Amino acid sequence: MRLWMIGCGNMGGAMLRRWIASGVVSPADVHVVNRTDRTLPTGVRQSRDLPDAPAPDIVVLGVKPQQLREVAARYAAGVAGAPVLVSMLAGVDGEMLRAAIPGPEPIVVMPNLPVEIGQGVVAVHAPSASPDVRASADKLMHPLGLVRWFDDAAAFEVAGALSGTGPAFLFRFIDALAAAGRAGGMDADDAAAVAMVTVSGAAAMASASDRTPAALADAVASPGGMTREGLNVLDRDAALNDLLTRTLDAAIARGRSMAAERRAG
Repeated sequence: MRLWMIGCGNMGGAMLRRWIASGVVSPADVHVVNRTDRTLPTGVRQSRDLPDAPAPDIVVLGVKPQQLREVAARYAAGVAGAPVLVSMLAGVDGEMLRAAIPGPEPIVVMPNLPVEIGQGVVAVHAPSASPDVRASADKLMHPLGLVRWFDDAAAFEVAGALSGTGPAFLFRFIDALAAAGRAGGMDADDAAAVAMVTVSGAAAMASASDRTPAALADAVASPGGMTREGLNVLDRDAALNDLLTRTLDAAIARGRSMAAERRAG
């Protein structure tokens, strides 16, 4: 699979490293176009412009959304022969991509950073894509972790927000759990280590179990015990659910606002 990447920042770099590590692409078949050089896997070519070569199997667009117009003006003709355009531009839908870069079939993806270790989530939206285009996109995305296709634009938006912002919220929860330990008298290093492994172990257990997280929580909580008393605080008036719903709603609202700004611009 020959691959060109236009823009390769933190997320693009995470995806590229995983693609190469998994063998889905070879470094010799990847060309990255960046404004400035970045540290990339050995063997990957990097330049300021598209290579003088036939269009690749897939073009990955990883620039900032506000750079779409500039990128299209400079590179649209050079990638017109590629069959697939994978875009990570938040708030830029397939229709906007087709108008800016005619030719390739657009696939809109929203990955999160754990894709670098193959444990990420990639939400995909391309309701009109042909089976061949879907197969190509699936082959590229599969090594990154869980891949979910959404034909419904609203569901895709929520899934992308949940997976994209969720790691940051979870990191904050780990910090808060450690802070609670410190408040109870634990050493800061001990609290941080215990909180980290508690969360990672619980997540691994939940992933491997055929029971729901809610059922697992109830299994840990003995009637009248310590865990149940703590869960009562989180469950009272659906406090935790309400907090996370408002948190995600705020992220989605901001995403919609940025998308509207880009359309207006």
